[in-house]
Amino acid sequence: MGIKKVMQVAKRFCTNKEIRFSYLSKLGFYNGKSDEEYLGRLFEYSLGYKLNLSDPKTFNEKNQWLKIYGFKDEYVKLADKYLVKDIVGRAIGYEHVIKTIDSWDTAADIDFDKLPQKFVLKCNHTSSTGVIICKDKEKLDQAATIREMNKAMHTDYSYYRREHVYSKINRKIFAEEFIEDPSGRDINDYKVFVFNGRATYIQVDYDRFTDHHRNFYDREWNYVPFTTCYPTDPEHQIEKPSQLDELLGLAEKLADQTVKGIPFVRMDFYIVGTRILFGEITFYHGAGIERFYPAEYDRKLGDMIKL
Repeated sequence: MGIKKVMQVAKRFCTNKEIRFSYLSKLGFYNGKSDEEYLGRLFEYSLGYKLNLSDPKTFNEKNQWLKIYGFKDEYVKLADKYLVKDIVGRAIGYEHVIKTIDSWDTAADIDFDKLPQKFVLKCNHTSSTGVIICKDKEKLDQAATIREMNKAMHTDYSYYRREHVYSKINRKIFAEEFIEDPSGRDINDYKVFVFNGRATYIQVDYDRFTDHHRNFYDREWNYVPFTTCYPTDPEHQIEKPSQLDELLGLAEKLADQTVKGIPFVRMDFYIVGTRILFGEITFYHGAGIERFYPAEYDRKLGDMIKL
């Protein structure tokens, strides 16, 4: 890194308290702080208003409350992207589970020779990090892949976002079947928001690797004019899935079979052709620090979570 770049980074570190807090927290500087104190600071820096844990009102506030006071040990296996597959298969059917090809305890153990031409590598305890999508094994940089997976294996979400459900997972790398959309486009990701057992909103992430957008729909597939994190496009309407009723039913059944009574959980699926495939169970959407646009939906969705 050049001197000019170093000076720019140092200036941001000194003048921007959010950047400074983020950097120091990822280094473990605040590990001794209580969850209440730490999340209070992270929340205000991220969202611009103070966290009220004694009387939470907004969606993001209630997600922080659930992190601290709603955690249960049984959530760990459900957050484990490797172990959860068998739980999901028994709950809603193995036809909805993406096939696992192999698994390893360290990145050095990955046997690329035994993997097919197309596959996906994942860590069982991370989200966006530690995911390698390989469409052609002959073009894969194996050394870079091992470095990326090693980095992910040493990432602990509890340091920065205090999502302890991930820190308790026995870390593993696994390869799974590569799923392709018949159209050749990036697969849409359907994230079903389940409030107190009822599937209410569906977040659809599309064009994730080209121009990531996010649209929200209600149970009847009416476009809802809000988003978080990524832009929404009311002019780009996602076609209503023919399996919408089945998707909602699977999300509710899975919630009932695994986390019955939970105030909020997100059940993620893919729809590929006629298949509905399970993605993951997410307990704290956006770690409870994603801004809503417009901001009023932070409270509207918060009112739906009955603590």
